[in-house]
Amino acid sequence: MPVIGMGTSVDNRPSNDVLASIFVDAIEVGYRHFDSASVYGTEEAIGIALAKALEKGLIKSRDEVFITSKPWNTDADYDLIVPAL
Repeated sequence: MPVIGMGTSVDNRPSNDVLASIFVDAIEVGYRHFDSASVYGTEEAIGIALAKALEKGLIKSRDEVFITSKPWNTDADYDLIVPAL
């Protein structure tokens, strides 16, 4: 896992398309670790970016990218964590 990652928390959150474009640009310049949290609401945009990066040939497989995330305090229950994996 890379020691440097891109944090995905944003103020005044833009659309998923805008975020995905930013994340694709990050992959293009070499980022392979994205840090998220359920409260950030950026997981879907990361998924869109990964699909686009695969399509563009920037990465060959999902195995090349690391995604770390954190549940919100009220979501720290087995039945809520497992589906999030």
